[in-house]
Amino acid sequence: MAYIITSPCIGEKHGDCVDECPVDAIHEGEEQFFIDPDVCIDCGACEPVCPVEAIYQDEFVPEDEQEFIEKNAEFFR
Repeated sequence: MAYIITSPCIGEKHGDCVDECPVDAIHEGEEQFFIDPDVCIDCGACEPVCPVEAIYQDEFVPEDEQEFIEKNAEFFR
């Protein structure tokens, strides 16, 4: 997985990241958006446009947000 969307997205879902993604890798879940690791090209276009700063490269996800790595993977299973 290249990028992970974390808890600040829950209940917000602004969608700026969806509009910015050049490969349509971001999908809407019930509470938040998720990034498809099989489609994401690791371009990083989504990260700076997120108004709630919820998007991180997987290796930079804060410790208190680590559960979202698995939550993202589970969404696409």
